[in-house]
Amino acid sequence: MTTKRLRILVLTCSTRPGALGPAVGGWLTDILAPVAKELDVDLVPMAIGDVNLPFLDEEEHPSTGVHQHEHTRRWSRIVAEADGFVFVTPEYNYGMPATLKNALDYLGPEWAWKPAGFVSYGHTSAGTRAVQHAKQVVTTLRLVPLGSTVAIRITDAMRDDRFAPEPRHAEAAEGLLAELVRVAHALSPMREREHADALPGPLPGSYVRRLGPDDAAEVTVLQRCCWLEEALVNDTLDIPALHESPDDVRAWLAEWDATGLWRDGRLLGMVRTRRDGDDLHIGRLGVAPDLRGLGVGRWLLGLAESAAEGCHRVLLTTGAASHRNLALYRRQGYAVLPGARDDGAVDLVKAVTV
Repeated sequence: MTTKRLRILVLTCSTRPGALGPAVGGWLTDILAPVAKELDVDLVPMAIGDVNLPFLDEEEHPSTGVHQHEHTRRWSRIVAEADGFVFVTPEYNYGMPATLKNALDYLGPEWAWKPAGFVSYGHTSAGTRAVQHAKQVVTTLRLVPLGSTVAIRITDAMRDDRFAPEPRHAEAAEGLLAELVRVAHALSPMREREHADALPGPLPGSYVRRLGPDDAAEVTVLQRCCWLEEALVNDTLDIPALHESPDDVRAWLAEWDATGLWRDGRLLGMVRTRRDGDDLHIGRLGVAPDLRGLGVGRWLLGLAESAAEGCHRVLLTTGAASHRNLALYRRQGYAVLPGARDDGAVDLVKAVTV
């Protein structure tokens, strides 16, 4: 599970000229700004009217992800980049506005496994019937509606034609954001597993995806777990993976092609590759200690070797006393290169067959 900052889209749903929605959305983002900073999230205010979505005009079903029009592709990018949503909605005739229903209907997978909070406003019901209507729709899209809501009765929130909600509304909004952040973190493994770049892994429920700088914290922890045993076996602490800070890891994650094996938000294993002329360098092949002996390392090695197309050989390094590693590499066709290294490691090579 990545530790990147969450991105929360605050979407004002009414497009009626002179509507109260922009005032409600502005109040919400203003009062939540300090809380968002404490929770390490980015609030992104937006109005549905700014997206300029016509009435649904895509020929393909939203589940396909095939979008013909630029307005749909832009909307898809906005929603896909968000980790959660707060819908600021009025109630029109016992339901949500058609603009919100239309915006929801445009997309499919982009919504999945993200929390949805509601800030409603209206007269008699304070917009709560619109929220109940919307919840029926968002659950079909695999959005996860929160239990916390903010319901504002317009007559209670207006002061001399100025929108000024009561303190209890602000407290409710802060509680909603706190719950949304907790649920967004909890759902992160579900979102990642169904990401377009995620592929099935070798263990039940596992998946692999490219690692990036946002994964530095998890990679740092896995390195410490994996290479501590290497340090004991080789009787040395002079192993870079044991000393790298998250910033150091973040730097090399930006330079290497690194792949991580995940399950339920836990980083189980990883490997990185980099091409240098006709050579493919493989490094940082690591598997969580409790999962060794299940073929995960061999599987990750094969995945890394698949990047060797066009190369003449594959190179990797391990400790001279790392007999388990050496046995694995020899079984996979690697040979130790002659010549001793000063750091107690050995280099191995494997020719690439065409």
